[in-house]
Parts: sequence; structure tokens; C-alpha cells
Amino acid sequence: MERRIQAPMKRETAVGLAAGDYIYITGTIYTARDAAHKRMQEVLEQGGRLPFEMQDNIIYYMGPSPAREGRPIGSAGPTTASRMDKYAPALLDLGLTGMIGKGKRSEAVKEAIVRNGAVYFAAVGGAGALLSKSIKRSEVIAYDDLGTEAIRKLEVEDFPVIVVVDSKGNDLYETAIEEYCR
Repeated sequence: MERRIQAPMKRETAVGLAAGDYIYITGTIYTARDAAHKRMQEVLEQGGRLPFEMQDNIIYYMGPSPAREGRPIGSAGPTTASRMDKYAPALLDLGLTGMIGKGKRSEAVKEAIVRNGAVYFAAVGGAGALLSKSIKRSEVIAYDDLGTEAIRKLEVEDFPVIVVVDSKGNDLYETAIEEYCR
């Protein structure tokens, strides 16, 4: 199924998505990779406030290349999501409704997705230049010292992703293999 959704993404929307759905996201999403996730975990452990609210938001695991003249961002392809697996359950428990990356997720992340009615989307790896065309605005909002791993607020329009793990725990990577083997 093909659908268009708004970000931030309400839990009701996330619960209505199924593994294998093609989704186009319009609205505000945030970027964060390994170093930013580590820093956010340290902030939480110290009882501090995160740079943005997790509730109903989507994090894109991406570190962009420098922007070309006249563009808000450079190539913006996904990063391997499993590198954020040790941090993701805590953020999902704080209300995060979606994550965008590439590759499989751990059982702990999948359990947190189900527990919180969230989803994991995949963006096509190797298509960063094409994906960047859906990014209309990019602004560093935290951890500027991390360079490309700084947290960014992105305004996206029809950003293309595929639901890989849905809120019921269905995993497209697993079901696609089963389907292929039949």
C-alpha cells in the first residue's frame, strides 16, 4: 500500500501502518546518529532535557554531506540503524513514533516498537542524492560540535520510505525472505 503521512506522526498513524507499505513523509523530522545518540543517553542519565521532544517524532539516522550552492543539504542517505539499537528502546519509551535507517534491528528494538506502537522505516541506501531532493530545509539544533553527526531539524516533502518493522512486530526483512523462498 502507498500512503502519505505527516510528521510529527501520531501513534494512531503509526499503528495503522503495515510492514511493506510505501510511505511518503511530509513535515518535520530530526536527524541523529551514533555520537548524538550517545550524548542524548548521557543527558537522560544525568536527568537533563533532550534537544527536542521525542513524543510523536521521527528520527532519521543520517549524516549529510555538505550542501551544494542553493540547496539546504547535501547527499542525505540512511545510516545502518543497528548502530543505534542500544539507545533506541529508551527513546521509543519516551514517545518516539518512528525511526528511519537501513538494515535490520535487534529484538530489543522490535520489542520496544511493539510496546510503544511505533514503526521502523527504511530509506534506500545509496540514494542519498535523490533523497536530499525531498529535504526542503535543514537546521542544526544541537551538538554542532559533532559536525555531520549534529542533530538537525529537517523539513521534508514526500520523503520516500518503506515500513520495515510495524507496530505489531511484523518485519519485512523476515517476511520477504519467507515469501521469496516459497
